[in-house]
Amino acid sequence: MIECRRNAPFCLPSPGVASRLYASPGPLQPVKQPSDSHPPKKSLLGRLANGLKRLLGDTSAGTPAAASPPPPARSKKDLFPDEKFEPGEGSGRESRDGAGRGGRARTGRAPGGDERPAGAGAGGGRPADGRVARPGAAGAADARPPRPPREGPPREGPPREPRPSREGGGPRDQRSGEGGDRFVRAERSGRADDRGPRPERGGRGGRSGGRDSRDGRPPRDRDPEEARGPRQPLPPAGPPPEPPAEPVGPFPEAFETLGLSPRVLGGIRDMGYSTPTTIQEKGIPLALEGRDMIGASQTGTGKTAAFGLPILSKLGAPQNAPRVLILEPTRELAAQVVEAFDKFNVYTGLRTVAVYGGVGYDKQRRALHEGIDVIVATPGRLLDFIGDGTISLASLQYLVLDEVDRMLDMGFLPDVRRIVDHCPDQRQTAFFSATMPAQIKTLANWALKNPAEVEVGIRFSPAETVSHYFYPVAADQREQLLKALLEKTDWQSIMIFTRTKMQADRIYGMLSTSTAHKVAVMHSDIAQRDREKALAGFRDGSFEVIVATDLAARGLDISGVSHVINYQVPENPEDYVHRIGRTGRAKKEGDAYTLLSADELECAESIERLIGQTIERRQLEGFDYEYTALLDPHAGSAEKFKKLFRSAKPTGKKRR
Repeated sequence: MIECRRNAPFCLPSPGVASRLYASPGPLQPVKQPSDSHPPKKSLLGRLANGLKRLLGDTSAGTPAAASPPPPARSKKDLFPDEKFEPGEGSGRESRDGAGRGGRARTGRAPGGDERPAGAGAGGGRPADGRVARPGAAGAADARPPRPPREGPPREGPPREPRPSREGGGPRDQRSGEGGDRFVRAERSGRADDRGPRPERGGRGGRSGGRDSRDGRPPRDRDPEEARGPRQPLPPAGPPPEPPAEPVGPFPEAFETLGLSPRVLGGIRDMGYSTPTTIQEKGIPLALEGRDMIGASQTGTGKTAAFGLPILSKLGAPQNAPRVLILEPTRELAAQVVEAFDKFNVYTGLRTVAVYGGVGYDKQRRALHEGIDVIVATPGRLLDFIGDGTISLASLQYLVLDEVDRMLDMGFLPDVRRIVDHCPDQRQTAFFSATMPAQIKTLANWALKNPAEVEVGIRFSPAETVSHYFYPVAADQREQLLKALLEKTDWQSIMIFTRTKMQADRIYGMLSTSTAHKVAVMHSDIAQRDREKALAGFRDGSFEVIVATDLAARGLDISGVSHVINYQVPENPEDYVHRIGRTGRAKKEGDAYTLLSADELECAESIERLIGQTIERRQLEGFDYEYTALLDPHAGSAEKFKKLFRSAKPTGKKRR
């Protein structure tokens, strides 16, 4: 046992342990020098050389030296005389050539380094040199026996060519040149010149299975024509078509006095219009004069005809170069404008094309190549065609930015500036929108020249034909109140607006399973063909209810919408004006309901400040309301109640 003293510089063993450690079992023997009887242990390199010589047949090198006699065995009592042992434990001798306490024979090591059992020599067991003797082998003659001759008929065909030797520099050694060994490997495989062309990879994939493999997941629901793919050569464009015969009057007198061409007046007559709206009556004469213009009017007042009719009247005969560009923020608005222009152009022969994403490139590229007069586009796809040279705006005469505020909200301002830079300086430009924020002034001062401003109605106000109300409700009763409104309200078609796409999907699923109404959903995560199908079905009455995000809140002309329901108060006050503007269009009456909870009071007050009026609060009769302070007349003013939902300020001492 080792004892350590606190102040001792080192530890000392106990007296009993020291006596055993320092007790000498016998007289000290002098150190023996290496001699022939005890040769020194060879190094690893020496042992490897010795083994190699034995394999090559040098028997002299493999002759082991005579083993030295083992040292005399000692018992435990000789080593530890003061220790007490059990009977028979300390008297046993541990022999090197016998089994010890563990019943296992100890092994010795030959001078060559091979382990062998003690006492095993050349006469029995394993040889001293460590090799196992094989029958018929002597020295270096222990080679494999010769292979017996092949039996059976001789091999048919030409003789086999001998395998090239690598000593003379085989194909692996021919690696000179800049290409490394890739050419050599291709030459060996015989596929350097005769392999076919590399197959095209699908989409933008580069890994095995292409991009659509997605680690075993199903491929994304994508329009098969949306992939751009290689450009196909197009035939040369033919001459522009001849316009149809000019229509004969009479035409609507109110539009005829504005100065529109007879061909455009014929289309207006066929559409059934007789009296222009205020924005049309004020804006068409300015556009015919060639003035740049900023038009701000309430939604549903005919802004598309206000800028479309004068432009089509001034274009004249069709040509193969685009002369009109109309930018829209969404695909649905672009398709709607093209549909309206096709009706205006019944007697003009002018051609219009929609350019937007979500669909294939080839069809749009082919239409642009054959010749077009009016392009209605979204910024992203238009820049794609400008970048690859499909579209040139050098011959542009008229530029219209529709729903400018929405384009700015969607982050299209840099793209719009790039497109305007590609347009010639000598052009006529017009901005149109239902709302005209102050941010548009900067863009207008840069893109327009001395514009005339036409503002109809009160800015940021809903249409006078729309009755809109707030329905206060507890936050966890929104869905119940929504279903109750659908059951107890006399309606023809309803648009339900949500803040998020996930919320739209959830309400769509809830109404589809719990009501008998035909419901559609529309937001930006849905494929373009499904969005068009939902919008067309809602217009023709196949769907009674459509659940949508703000994607459908701007500019869409859907006749017959009797009610609009906001599932939540819009965060942007201007979106409220656009949403409720989907009803009450074309001087028809409509209703708009907004579900209001306590945490949305600030958004509701922002809307009231924007439109300059207080929105009436209503309750649905027969609905089992849960308690909320918004419905309690004794809860105090809205300003006091609103403090409960504001974030609490930190209290305590301020850190310096």
